Amino acid sequence: MTALLTELAAKAAPYIIGAGAVLATLIATYVRGRLSGAKLEREKQAAEEARARDIRDQVDSDIGAMPADAARKELGKWSKR
Repeated sequence: MTALLTELAAKAAPYIIGAGAVLATLIATYVRGRLSGAKLEREKQAAEEARARDIRDQVDSDIGAMPADAARKELGKWSKR
């Protein structure tokens, strides 16, 4: 009985090793994809934040160039009362 199990284990070893290699490859591919997607999302958010900062700076410049009374009147539309 032991001889039979030993022979079966010896014949199955290459298949088990191959299945392990395939499984490791699938896991590595999945992890790599997740990391790549996260990096793309961070880059997208950074670009959106940079665009928002540019708009904010432009508005600040426009308001700063106005006379004080006109700026107060313009900004008064946005403040709570």
